[in-house]
Amino acid sequence: MPDFAWKAARADGQVSEGRIEAPSQAQAMRLLRGQGLTPIRVTEGGAAGAQALAPQPAAEAAPKPTPFWQRTAGHGGAATGADVLLLTTELSIMLKAGLALDTALRVLIGMSHKPAVASITQTVLDDVKGGVSLSKALNRHRDLFGDFYINMVRSGEASGQLSAVFERLVEHMERLRALRESVVSATIYPAILLGVAVLSLVAMLGFVVPQFETLFRDMGDALPAPTLFVMHLGQAFTHYGWAMAIGAVVVWLWARQWLRSPGGKIWWQNTALRLPVLGSLLHKYDLTLFARSLGTLLGNGVPLLGALHIATETVGNGKLRLALASVAPKVKDGGKLVDALSATGIFEPLAINLVRVGEETGRTGPMLLELAHIFNRDVETGIKRALTMLEPLLILVLGLLIAAIIVSILLGILSVNDLAS
Repeated sequence: MPDFAWKAARADGQVSEGRIEAPSQAQAMRLLRGQGLTPIRVTEGGAAGAQALAPQPAAEAAPKPTPFWQRTAGHGGAATGADVLLLTTELSIMLKAGLALDTALRVLIGMSHKPAVASITQTVLDDVKGGVSLSKALNRHRDLFGDFYINMVRSGEASGQLSAVFERLVEHMERLRALRESVVSATIYPAILLGVAVLSLVAMLGFVVPQFETLFRDMGDALPAPTLFVMHLGQAFTHYGWAMAIGAVVVWLWARQWLRSPGGKIWWQNTALRLPVLGSLLHKYDLTLFARSLGTLLGNGVPLLGALHIATETVGNGKLRLALASVAPKVKDGGKLVDALSATGIFEPLAINLVRVGEETGRTGPMLLELAHIFNRDVETGIKRALTMLEPLLILVLGLLIAAIIVSILLGILSVNDLAS
């Protein structure tokens, strides 16, 4: 008979673990429920003849690997977006298993390894036990959860489908995280190549070129122009290298601080959209966020005007956000969503046609999610194509720079030989 490892919550909110023999996973869950336990996880595995139904406190269970969410979220500091995702995932599992909301929150407090998350969950639990709705309790932490999250929970409370709402939230947040991680991961290799290029130039100018200085010292202006240029560059780097490094750091810190300012953000956002390849990718990335957020909200019963306001705020680019801000007033005045989106001038014909089909068939939410899927695929494809061009370009530039230094040194050596002969 198969052996199942289980993790379940007791009526008092404590989490227990153990092993059970049952013909199937469904039968194992029924046996656990029959003992007053609410299954959180039941997985097949282990040797036969394992311990039976008696619940065991989690503290007495055999040591087990640290869960992925504990490794990634961290154990200290302030709560982050990753913590919200992991909290939502655990809450979704427990509500789907039939656990009461207050019991599920107590379980989350006991499972949390981050004091900030435990504190926030405790305040939410206290508010819920005091008769406050979950959405209002979360509203006290609006900076962490955001309007999108809170409105989704509010719609789930109104429809009585809170468990389904948390499942959709998890899916939505996972997709956004996957999109962001794909963008970040795509920049790692080019960043490594750029770092190698800088280190290579530093090594050539700081250590290789000065070795030839004594050889060329007596030739003066008789050296070829490329050799003279590289020699002067090497001398400047040798004598003022630290000053150059400090100046570069100061410029970088200043630029980063300025780009974080309102004026700097506007300049960069407007400039980035005009770049040949990057501009198109950033444009579609922001529209992906808008379409996915709006589609998810509409599919969960949030009113269109409220959903438009919330979805617009998820767009990071100020220029695109300003264009999208004009959509809600036009819809409020009685206009169609497709006409309002078309008037912004930032959507391609495919997107407009999908929204039009959604409005005509009463499936605007699903059509927007399909549009987000198309945009997401285009962004990922565009990133791969851009990297396909960028990586060999960086290698080529690095090779040309190093080759230019070597050739200039060789020209100088040949000039010394000519004079000697």
